[in-house]
Amino acid sequence: MELEVYWTNFSKKELKKIFNYYKENASLNVAKNLVIGITKETGKLKKHPKIGQEEKLLEKDSRDFRYLVYKNYKIIYLVNLEENRVEVFDVFDTRLNPLKMQRGK
Repeated sequence: MELEVYWTNFSKKELKKIFNYYKENASLNVAKNLVIGITKETGKLKKHPKIGQEEKLLEKDSRDFRYLVYKNYKIIYLVNLEENRVEVFDVFDTRLNPLKMQRGK
């Protein structure tokens, strides 16, 4: 069974921030390639939703958050079998303080 990859509004905003940062500080091409790479990485979750490791920094939350890593970015997601989808909650730059991952969503 193949699941849908669903991006929350928060994760879309974070992806847009990443795009805008690289567009301003590198180039449009770099920004596009990075965002495409992050998006393609989540495509793996359609058939293999449990391939990501459990996110220990969010274990206080009752939900089972997992993550994938693409370059310097952690893609935080949750498998929602009731909705038949994988929900991407955040794209987090691993070069930042990990405690910032617990910021409000």
